Amino acid sequence: MITAWAKGLGPVCGIDEAGRGPLAGPVTAAAVILPDDFPMELLADSKAVPEARRAVLGALVREKARAWAVGWAWPGEIDRLNIHHATLLAMRRAYLGLALQPGCVLVDGLFVPAVPGPSRAIVKGDATVHEIMAASLVAKTLRDLWMERYARIEPGYGFEVHKGYPTRAHREAVLSLGPSAIQRVSFRVTRPSCPG
Repeated sequence: MITAWAKGLGPVCGIDEAGRGPLAGPVTAAAVILPDDFPMELLADSKAVPEARRAVLGALVREKARAWAVGWAWPGEIDRLNIHHATLLAMRRAYLGLALQPGCVLVDGLFVPAVPGPSRAIVKGDATVHEIMAASLVAKTLRDLWMERYARIEPGYGFEVHKGYPTRAHREAVLSLGPSAIQRVSFRVTRPSCPG
């Protein structure tokens, strides 16, 4: 299947993103090439791993990877391009940041960014392909860290807690304080509905 297709093409690069759904902050993509001796059994989709464990695994991937890079698309780019095209841009930037040229690229989802060489999109690749799992962990942990640090610049929005996702607390903060400087203005913020 995927391994058969990728076999013989050279190093496999996995690409995944974090931050498509938030109302604020960047969308972040990572590109990762793993060594053959990486402990693959430790990897999992970042969404399925508790936050503390995710941080440990993300650091392990960054330490042991043959190559890794991260790409960002910023709120203004998301508003101008739309989230789909901004995500592909972040993925391309991550790929172009690699210090090692991969033989092929496997991307989580339905679409592949504009990168040279053989590439494939794999639905649910972040749960089935080790290189994509690794990229998922790197993208998620580095985006979360960026949001936590940014929270010191604009306190009051709770970015250190919800990381920009559309939680009730985030929507209430935006409606009360107005949009933050990293708000995606093309994303609609609605008033939280009352329970019951």
